[in-house]
Amino acid sequence: MTQEDKIYGLSKFWQEVNYNSVYLYKVDQLKWDELFKELTSKVQETSNDFEYYRLLQKFCATLKDGHTNVYFPKYIQEKVLNNNYGKYRFIINNIGGKAIITHINESKKEEIPIGSEIIEVNGIPTRDYLNENVLPYISASTSYTLEDWGIKKLLEGYLGTTYDLKLLQPNGDEKTLNITIAKSEDREMFPVIEKKELFEFKWYPNNTAYISLNSFSDWEIAEMFRKKNKELQQAESLILDLRNNGGGNTIIGKVILHYLTEDTVFFGSKSQTRQHVATFKARGNDTYFYDLPYSPDTLGPGDKRLLKNKRIIVPTAILIGHGTASAAEDFLIYADKQKHMTKIGEPSYGSTGKPLSFNLPQGGLARVCTKKDTYPDGREFVGVGIQPDIFVQKTLNDYLEDRDPVLEKALDFLISQEKH
Repeated sequence: MTQEDKIYGLSKFWQEVNYNSVYLYKVDQLKWDELFKELTSKVQETSNDFEYYRLLQKFCATLKDGHTNVYFPKYIQEKVLNNNYGKYRFIINNIGGKAIITHINESKKEEIPIGSEIIEVNGIPTRDYLNENVLPYISASTSYTLEDWGIKKLLEGYLGTTYDLKLLQPNGDEKTLNITIAKSEDREMFPVIEKKELFEFKWYPNNTAYISLNSFSDWEIAEMFRKKNKELQQAESLILDLRNNGGGNTIIGKVILHYLTEDTVFFGSKSQTRQHVATFKARGNDTYFYDLPYSPDTLGPGDKRLLKNKRIIVPTAILIGHGTASAAEDFLIYADKQKHMTKIGEPSYGSTGKPLSFNLPQGGLARVCTKKDTYPDGREFVGVGIQPDIFVQKTLNDYLEDRDPVLEKALDFLISQEKH
């Protein structure tokens, strides 16, 4: 990458943020501009393209928005790996603020038992290592999402990067481990990682139907749901699992919700975007917002997206978590006033919007969030998450025993509803 490329890419990102970021008002703009000036020198001093893009990602992360990101070009991204360390392959998750190994390749499960905590990286306590080397590079709107992603990406890096680790095993013994980032050919994991299908359906006792909606990015999921309509008429209660739904098309979620309520009018999020008026800027006022047109959405029997299936109005538990994002959060806003629906789990991802995407040098990509969404009454959920009605968090023991406490709580809750 040439020096001109490096300056251009940095300047392009800074410019697009200044002009289009709907959350720029949350940033100290004097510090933002000072940081830009510092980076004009620093990017030219980077020794390779990977280092350059890491600096852009760090610059981007200061905006603290999950829908504003800088992405590596393909030739870099394909050499940046996570969870792959040659003969070792493991997954780290945030459990109580600790970096816990929750899955390990089958061949190493005796050597590194699941539940082991990474307590040092390269001789540095894990918390200090995270704060210095990982968290500053991650764009996130909520502190808990930042923590989750930071721990997941604790040992992510370029091919050949080495780490010296100190582990605290479940039995209290400490263990040292040296690993190098390299593609692992060992695919068998312990515990087994089940592939998430787009749509999952099963029955639980007491005629409780369980449906996992794992994405709203494909209209096929609405058709899959519709085909289960006749069978769902037998349900006395329902569980909707949105914990792995990262979003997609808001309308898909709304169509599915139609079958689960008696309503024909749906109140979704209200939205704003930046408004640029040169004269206002000349007067010293440069932050104005335009309220995007808002009216309740309607879906009735005549809507072509729907067929005349019966609705399923039964006590419903909606499982949510930090992975419930974007269009899945829009679904929760539409469902906000449904008295027969109860949200169980952890707060949602806390980020949505309409990003503007643009190219960066050598095939890189960036996006900037241009739309601010709130509840219809103005309540904010970006930056705070949609809160569960019943909070349930997975513990280390739940991982060790392969339990799903959120699902278990939902089943218990629905039984208690029947008694009332």
